[in-house]
Amino acid sequence: MKVIVDFDTCDGNGVCMSICHEVFDLREDGLHVLQEAPGEELRQQLKGAEVSCPTRAILVKD
Repeated sequence: MKVIVDFDTCDGNGVCMSICHEVFDLREDGLHVLQEAPGEELRQQLKGAEVSCPTRAILVKD
């Protein structure tokens, strides 16, 4: 599984971080992806972050 973030679209609202803080971190300089290839155990949280992103900047691929 791979996490892709379109940083041009991301507005740094932090919704993804609140859903899956193991993968996303919002810092003063913007969003950071802590794990680009997270384990299967985070799939449900990542899919939640993907569909909850108001700017649709997150893509979770198999």
